Amino acid sequence: MKIKDLRSLSEGELVHKEKELHEELFNLRFQHATGQLENTMRIPKVKREIARIKTILKEKAQSKGK
Repeated sequence: MKIKDLRSLSEGELVHKEKELHEELFNLRFQHATGQLENTMRIPKVKREIARIKTILKEKAQSKGK
């Protein structure tokens, strides 16, 4: 997802998306360990997406506190 699309989501949706991505990352790591993963570049992409979501969640929490 683009950063613009992520920023338009609510906090609940972002938390849900983050949970989904963590599950996907777990499955990708499992596939990689068993030699079944074909697209190994998907792992860093999912990690980056999780980091983006965490950043947006922190920004939203800081803006709420002000």
